[in-house]
Amino acid sequence: MASGEHSFPPQKQDTQPGKEYLMNPPPQYSSPDYKPSNKLQGKVAVVTGGDSGIGRAVCNLFSLEGATVIFTYVKEHEDIDAKDTLEIIRKAKTADAKDPMAIAVDVGYEVNCKRVVDEVVDAYGRIDILVNNAAEQYETESLEEIDETRLERVFRTNIFSHFFMTKHALKHMKEGSSIINTTSVNAYRGHATLIDYTSTKGAIVAFTRALALQLVSKGIRVNGVAPGPIWTPLIVATMKEEEIVKFGSETPMKRAGQPIEVAPSYVFLASNQSSSYITGQVLHPNGGTIVNA
Repeated sequence: MASGEHSFPPQKQDTQPGKEYLMNPPPQYSSPDYKPSNKLQGKVAVVTGGDSGIGRAVCNLFSLEGATVIFTYVKEHEDIDAKDTLEIIRKAKTADAKDPMAIAVDVGYEVNCKRVVDEVVDAYGRIDILVNNAAEQYETESLEEIDETRLERVFRTNIFSHFFMTKHALKHMKEGSSIINTTSVNAYRGHATLIDYTSTKGAIVAFTRALALQLVSKGIRVNGVAPGPIWTPLIVATMKEEEIVKFGSETPMKRAGQPIEVAPSYVFLASNQSSSYITGQVLHPNGGTIVNA
């Protein structure tokens, strides 16, 4: 996918979470250039927010690499995307992987996160890879527009879920396991109209670093991925039409990225053969934006 000017058709979705099946063009979750090599063979992977966007691309590549994949989604809002993703990873899975599973849940609450972990362990016996990826965001021109209800909602989805999912998953993870947290380029550069979202993404970076130090003695690696502007349902459910048309053009590559351009970072961090000496770090698939932190 070459660099260069690229624009999207005007479009806007009025509800969150956004819906991938309504997007034009649809985000790219796969590529004929990607060559799997059994990097995750025999692993059990859980991906929150795996029904669309980056999550869907990660589920697809994990399946191609031999993992058994379980993902979460929001019931009634993401049913169609979840069904599509389940079919995608069923087709992608290797012969020795078990059937994938989709779990409808609001991961912002601890009781729900425990239920997800319990369902996974009951079905598959353990968790080897946890990807904390679920997120939501809302544009705001003024800090005064953010009330307590919305602030709590964004923090529950974007960072509380990381704490809760990890807390309960750790009981079923062992040496060699991997935790990967989705943060954002906005944690490093800020974003004037996404203050609450950006705050949660900064918290995820700190959470990743601290947890990596806590778990290193147990042989469990904790890392993060900080995508730049990526063409996902989150964008069309958040931004104005005039912003969507030029989305990503501010990067050095002059375009938005696609989920398939981000997902290999997760494969790399999940695979012990690729990243066994890496923990507490963040990868930056962001189109060339320089971050120094």
